[in-house]
Amino acid sequence: MSSSDANQEQEPVVDEINHEAEMQAEEEALVKAEDDLIEQLNNAKLKAEENWDLLLRTKAEMENLRRRTQIDLENAHKYGIEKFVSELLPVMDSMELGLAAEDASAETLREGMALTISMVTQMFDKFNIRAVDPLNEKFDPELHQAMAAQPSADVEPNTVLAVMQKGYVLNDRLVRPAMVMVSKAAE
Repeated sequence: MSSSDANQEQEPVVDEINHEAEMQAEEEALVKAEDDLIEQLNNAKLKAEENWDLLLRTKAEMENLRRRTQIDLENAHKYGIEKFVSELLPVMDSMELGLAAEDASAETLREGMALTISMVTQMFDKFNIRAVDPLNEKFDPELHQAMAAQPSADVEPNTVLAVMQKGYVLNDRLVRPAMVMVSKAAE
């Protein structure tokens, strides 16, 4: 046998060994890729579980917040005027004492009424309630309600001549318009 014949015989064996080595390397690469994919999948599952847990906690927290807000709102509606009522009670007490006085003179009752009005005025100041008393002012349909019109040459038309009932504003919002008589051009 010549050396070329021996080389020819060895070539298939070397090719087979190289082929097996390539196959083994490919198999190892596939196993490594599979392990990497399994690891990525497990990491994704963990992240999904964390996010699901976070979602459930956030949803529960939002529901609790909604319930607490609803309760706070209901309490604000129920008890929102509590401070106003506590300021109003002394006024009521004062009026009851005035009525209970059997031998009070008209002057004493007048003084009691003046004190009561003073208490109410102080209470209005605390709660930012302002009286609308527009005598001799220009008629403002946003704050006044005209009950009658009277011809007058002394003042400009649409001037308030008389206030039948004061109006009131709470924090710049009209609660009750002033009932007024306005002037109109003399005929």
